[in-house]
Amino acid sequence: MLTTVALFASSRRHGNTGEILDRIAADLNIEVIDLSETDMSSYDYAHRNRGDGFEPLMERILKYDQIIFAAPVYWYAVPPPMKTFIDRLNDLLDLSDLRQKGRQLRGKKAFVVATSGIDEISIAFITMFRDTFAYLGMEYCGLLHVNCDGGYRKGSAEIEIESFISLVRSGQ
Repeated sequence: MLTTVALFASSRRHGNTGEILDRIAADLNIEVIDLSETDMSSYDYAHRNRGDGFEPLMERILKYDQIIFAAPVYWYAVPPPMKTFIDRLNDLLDLSDLRQKGRQLRGKKAFVVATSGIDEISIAFITMFRDTFAYLGMEYCGLLHVNCDGGYRKGSAEIEIESFISLVRSGQ
């Protein structure tokens, strides 16, 4: 059975995205890591941030077969904690002592959970994830996007959520 972790980023832990992710996590019995609670500084070309929380966070994440990236769409992009995390993946490519860890991302399955106030996901938002996964050798396996215009109402996207949970369970 494939193991799964969820990485969450939003300015509201219990907002729309958080509620939906908590529903998914409860069904799948998976850990949710709130990136805004991680001591992780911005990418630094000189790598003066080696002592922050990024490397221990990666140690935790690399133990899993599948990673769910969950975030609301903020102006066609991800919230700052998710962007910082994605930027910091460069450390795994830049630093010779971390490259082996970077290679461990190859073959991992990646999923995206997103909320926004419109019916269609922003192309820029999802393309950033797909291109990042492809570059790292990860397998992009699917997206759950929920229109939360006016707020998320429990049960309003139940069919889509159940479908996504099945997708994650199957590891495809």
